[in-house]
Amino acid sequence: MRDGAVVQLPASRKLRALFAYLALAPHAVGRSRLCELLWDVPNDPRGELRWCLSKLRSILDDPARIETSGDTVALDLSGSLVDAIDIASAAADGIETLDLERLQVLSGLFVGDFLDGLEIDRSPHFNSWLIAQRRRFRSCHAAILEHLVNNLPADADETSPHLEKWVELNPFDGRAHAALLAGLARRGQIGACEEHLASAEQLFASEDLDFSPVREAWRTIRSERTAATLWARPALLPAAPQASIVLPHPDTAASQKASLAVMPFIEEAGIGSARGGPSRGGLADGLTHDIITRLAKLRDFFVIARGSVFALAEKNIAPEDAGRRLNVDYVATGTVRSQAGRVVVSVELVEVRTVRIVWAETFERKPDDIFAVLDDIGNSIVSSISAEIEMVERNRALLKAPNSLNAWEAYHRGLWHMYRFTRTENEQARHFFGMALKLDPTFARAYAGLSFTHWQNAFQRWGDRDRESALAFETAGQSLLVDDHNPAAHWAMGRALWLRGEQDGSLIELERAVDLSPNFALGHYALSFVHSQSGDPKAAIGSSDHSRHLSPFDPLLFGMLGARAMAHVRLGQFDEAAEWALKAAARPNAHAIILAIAAHCLALAGRLDEARNFSAALRKTLPNYCADDFIGTFRFEPGAEAMFRQGARRIGLG
Repeated sequence: MRDGAVVQLPASRKLRALFAYLALAPHAVGRSRLCELLWDVPNDPRGELRWCLSKLRSILDDPARIETSGDTVALDLSGSLVDAIDIASAAADGIETLDLERLQVLSGLFVGDFLDGLEIDRSPHFNSWLIAQRRRFRSCHAAILEHLVNNLPADADETSPHLEKWVELNPFDGRAHAALLAGLARRGQIGACEEHLASAEQLFASEDLDFSPVREAWRTIRSERTAATLWARPALLPAAPQASIVLPHPDTAASQKASLAVMPFIEEAGIGSARGGPSRGGLADGLTHDIITRLAKLRDFFVIARGSVFALAEKNIAPEDAGRRLNVDYVATGTVRSQAGRVVVSVELVEVRTVRIVWAETFERKPDDIFAVLDDIGNSIVSSISAEIEMVERNRALLKAPNSLNAWEAYHRGLWHMYRFTRTENEQARHFFGMALKLDPTFARAYAGLSFTHWQNAFQRWGDRDRESALAFETAGQSLLVDDHNPAAHWAMGRALWLRGEQDGSLIELERAVDLSPNFALGHYALSFVHSQSGDPKAAIGSSDHSRHLSPFDPLLFGMLGARAMAHVRLGQFDEAAEWALKAAARPNAHAIILAIAAHCLALAGRLDEARNFSAALRKTLPNYCADDFIGTFRFEPGAEAMFRQGARRIGLG
């Protein structure tokens, strides 16, 4: 539309497809990619692309909206309303944060399927993109409808069509069926409820899905009606129905955890490949299996088993739909592409209920050793998914009233405070970990978190060191008693043993942590920390690097960098130590002990002015801080202790 009038597009389907693809592209697109996308290797694909772009220029209000720079093409739509971009932007910000009016506006933008009827013959890459976008926007529509239903007054006239559309879009979402049954019951249409219940049960049975949660919701709705409380909105299902081929019936504590399904990655054919489009199998299936296994070993959240997700993929169930059927909070999807001497893996992590893309990344490597490359990419994917889910859960828990938190949420609220690294925040973290354990005494990670708070009290001298060390050891032991296969439990015990001066036992526990889960970044960091003081300094450097590779934005990144700095001191590499210590001190949450590491390392490197600046900053917080405090904090072997004391004397901390 321009000035209220419809602009007629040329009849060319490829031109329309090009227009849509460029409109939604987040950045400039290479001409070769556009040619590959839309043309089946004709005589002159670039010539056809130039023709389409010239036609587009004549359609747009300003020809300069098509930006060509070098070999790329971009479409500038600033100041224009694009319905798909508006919807995608709302999903990215979080549909759950939108008010009723905004939800209604967005719902009104859906007037049909995305680019309905615009499939292009012999253009498999475009058609794959089109299918993915349609799935994405259907899921957005369903999420908008769900939140509309939950925000509208129970007796509002417009609720009914929203409910019916929600069920149409997600016929296997138990929450949608429960909401529709509740709406019909409020209007006294009990016969219609029974008819819908019967037809929905047949539908679920045809897909071997468990219908009992919907049936139980209906019993609740009927009982509320009988008790004359019909006009109060009945409680909907706590989550979507569980698929009988997928989920066991987890215990209450496990069901409180965040849950994740990693759908089978798709293997895409490269340019010139004999295969026309995406397929399953081979490297993609192997990478998916590896990611599922590694995520499960972390024991951070509930991970759907391989057989279940592959079974749904065999039925061509879209990832977002699979997430709802599987009753999970997050779905990860990806593609594997081998082309022109490189391997490209793209992955997305989506929050199912809001259809928000939590994290997306593309990894590109030269396949000198394809299995080593995929192993490295798999490491990055696993660590990133774990970190992103933890961050989302922490932030969500922070926004809830403390007295409304369940065990999982209280644990993540504790993590949020724990990573502030101050005495007051550490006490808040201890409180929330304790709350989590009152709600769920079998929560191993909450015990490990509680052990961490006592460890911090001892390490930072925020409390009596002997008492806090004993409590750190005791709570780590409780974590192990609850779940001896949890890497965090062995991590907590390894750190507690270090406090007690039992280095050999500490290293055994930390090695056990990374054996249980090779992707457990904090386990590798703790190994670096212990080795950096009195173990193998070269091993400390290797473990520090590996922990940072696994978790490059970790809240404990300052510690990973600081451990490497101390290892360099022990190797006599003072210049390197100074550089790594500066990186550690530059982290926004670096505490006083990290500043002390920087001061000592810079002094040993002869950078005395910088070292004195750090010692001055340190003494603003701790006026009487001296070398004895620094040495007493760590467990250095004699040679390392002598070097750090030498550095302290150079800057007046001796």
